[in-house]
Parts: sequence; structure tokens; C-alpha cells
Amino acid sequence: MNKFSLFVGNDINNISPGISWSDLLANIKTKYNVASLENGQKPFPMLYEEIFLNAIKEKDLHEKELKIYIADSVSQIKQNEIHQLIRATPTANIITTNYEFSLEGSPDTVNSSLIKETTYSVFRKHDSADKTYWHIHGDCNNPTSINLGYEHYCGQLQKMRDYVVNGTNYTSETVYKEPLIKRLSQQKKLNLQSWIDLFFTTDIHILGLSLDFVEIDIWWLLTYRARNKFYRKSNFISNKLLYYTTKKWYNISKDKMQLLQANDVEIIVIDESNKTKYYKKVLETINKRYQGSN
Repeated sequence: MNKFSLFVGNDINNISPGISWSDLLANIKTKYNVASLENGQKPFPMLYEEIFLNAIKEKDLHEKELKIYIADSVSQIKQNEIHQLIRATPTANIITTNYEFSLEGSPDTVNSSLIKETTYSVFRKHDSADKTYWHIHGDCNNPTSINLGYEHYCGQLQKMRDYVVNGTNYTSETVYKEPLIKRLSQQKKLNLQSWIDLFFTTDIHILGLSLDFVEIDIWWLLTYRARNKFYRKSNFISNKLLYYTTKKWYNISKDKMQLLQANDVEIIVIDESNKTKYYKKVLETINKRYQGSN
């Protein structure tokens, strides 16, 4: 159960009928009287900051109110058969950038984080049935934790880098204070306490995640891991990272594919245009890889 982990993005939710991110953005702009703002080529975290800053000029708006509105909206996403198939996959850990609890099948999960984070998500995890779900960009139950703007992304990255490179300063006695990379290099026993640990200790299968370049926290982690493996010759990094994509998106995103490969990520191309069939093939491929090994 611990040989590999799944890293799941929002695209699996697009199979379910309901509100899209474009619809949500339009609703937010209308609700806060900033409908005239153009999306254009603006990176989403900057567009969010623009919406928020213009909204607070229109009215006295607390950011928590905006995030509660977003949390309530994405909580309406319905689970589909791909969510169910993911739950049936023989892994103990599922990492996700999604805020809602469609993967778990119910919001009634147990928050078992070592640190009860209110804003950032280095330790944030929920247990349900036989799996642990790591909501690395926040969750709907805690709207202030939802990671949307540049301010939040940069704060998240700061916490991540401290955990991996500099060490943490939490008062909790249950959290290791030494940097993760030091503990890994010294071959110390590693009790799983953060989703970041999994990126150095288990195979990571990435699906349903576009990995936009604005995801600075994830790209930093990929780059830092690759630098340690190849530049610093850290032989304790031996796990695999695998990214699944369709033939269509592989062909139109070769720049991103090259960056992923440079960062030690293997690209798996699945030639299937139907979204549901595509994700079924992805999960079948993953299951076959570990069949009989758990």
C-alpha cells in the first residue's frame, strides 16, 4: 500500500456536470461588481489578486468572505466513477490540489494532521477508510486555507522550503524539527508527517493536473528534488515521478513536457480522447505496474 502515491488534480472533476472554474470566476466578478475585468492571459493567482483588490475598493470585503463563497461553490462538485476508481486503487496516500472532498466521497473525514494549520498546508491531511488524503492547497472545511492568490502561494512555498531545507520551528513535540533533506541524507527513520515526504520516498503518479507554471510550490519541489538527485548526487533519492497526459495535450505542450523530463519526471502518454475512458486507462496502467507487489 505504500509503494506509490497518487497526485490528483481538478480535471477529474470536469467529468461531473456542474460549475466550471470559468463559470466560478464569472460568478465571483459579478457578485463583487468587477465583471468588467478581463481574464486575458493573466495567471490565475494574479487574476484572483486583481479581483480581490478591486472588490475591496468597491466594498469593505474581508478575504475570508470571498473564500467562503468559493468553498461553498466548489463543494457542490459531484463525485463520479473516476473518484470511486481512485478510492479502489491500492495506495495508502492520495495527494490533491482539489479543495472539495469528492475524492473521499464525503466531507465527513478525520483531520489527522500533526499540526492544525489554519492557512498553509504542509501537514494537512484527512483520513477516510483505509486512505490518507493530503489537500495541499487547502480544503473547503477551512476556507482560509484555500490557496488562490500570489500572497498565499508564496507563503505556502516559504513553509514548504522551511520544512525541506531549513527545518521547522513549530512548538509541537510530535513534529521533526530537522530539515527533511538532512533526515533523508542521514538515512534516519522517516515517520510520514507531511505530503512532501512522499515526493522523496514513494513513486508519485500525477494525473488530472495541468501543472500550470503558476503552481510555483509544486515546480519548486520538483526542481529542488531533481537538483539534489543529479547536481548534489543524492543517491538516497530513488523513487519515480510519473506524469500522465493525453496524446493531444502532449503534442501541444511539449515545452512543459521537456521541463518535466528535465526535472526527472517520466511522461506517460495515453492515446484516448474520451475523458472517462482516459482516466480508466491511466488507473489500469498504474494498477498493473504494482500488481502482486503489495
